[in-house]
Amino acid sequence: MKRTLYLFLFMGALVGLILGGCADRTPSPSTGPSARGDLILATTTSTQDSGLLDVLIPLFEQKTGYRVKVVAVGTGAALRMGEKGDADVLLVHAPPAEEKFMAAGYGIERRYVMYNDFIIVGPPEDPAHIRGMTDAVRALQRIAQSQVLWISRGDDSGTHKKEWALWREAGLDPATLPGQPWYQESGQGMGATLRIASEKGGYTLTDRGTYLHLRHTLNLDILVQGDKRLYNVYHVIIVNPKKHSNINIEGARAFADFITSPEVQKIIDTYGVDEFGQPLFHVKKD
Repeated sequence: MKRTLYLFLFMGALVGLILGGCADRTPSPSTGPSARGDLILATTTSTQDSGLLDVLIPLFEQKTGYRVKVVAVGTGAALRMGEKGDADVLLVHAPPAEEKFMAAGYGIERRYVMYNDFIIVGPPEDPAHIRGMTDAVRALQRIAQSQVLWISRGDDSGTHKKEWALWREAGLDPATLPGQPWYQESGQGMGATLRIASEKGGYTLTDRGTYLHLRHTLNLDILVQGDKRLYNVYHVIIVNPKKHSNINIEGARAFADFITSPEVQKIIDTYGVDEFGQPLFHVKKD
């Protein structure tokens, strides 16, 4: 019953936004898709791999007339794109790095969008015996002591930054870990990293949304969750046009307005409901 209610709310919000977009636009040669030019969105791979952008981007293009080019990379790479003026707007999830980006003047506006959480997943047989733990740091210590296979993103993404922070708290220097035989780096996005961990029987840190979206294709279980350290928040950032004259400031602001609007927040909050009636992302701050 709960699942049916979530799906009903999601479909209702989706239909409402489509109809709203159609109602407030009069078709003309100057207002079709791409009529207002290109907008470059640099974003973390989790928003792509979870399927969320497959829902939101077509709606934004229909509603505004902008044509969006999505570049799904790690948060670190997305922020560097913003610094270089290679993206107009960012959707990222590494607050400390985002704050440095804003302090350096590369962004003019940063808005809260949504959150989910990180989880540690691994093989069902769980050779490190971490199943049910709620302390992510102790779980990583046990993984290191057991020297069971760990698959890291290794790509300076928001997930990778979070992983390194957890290793540091666990008393290990993350810079030395790639030299360990049990520690491997994928150098790829979240979806690819999960598939590698599944194929090799390894453990990894992932955002919950991407895992839930792909879970039926993976031989991985959720083993560690619920640690407050694993909170995973996403912000949209408008890149500063004073740094780079090519920035599409109107398009960037339109996207920020869109993704934080009540209609789209409702879509996000009901997107991808799994069998337990839990959406992949949440919009209400705890």
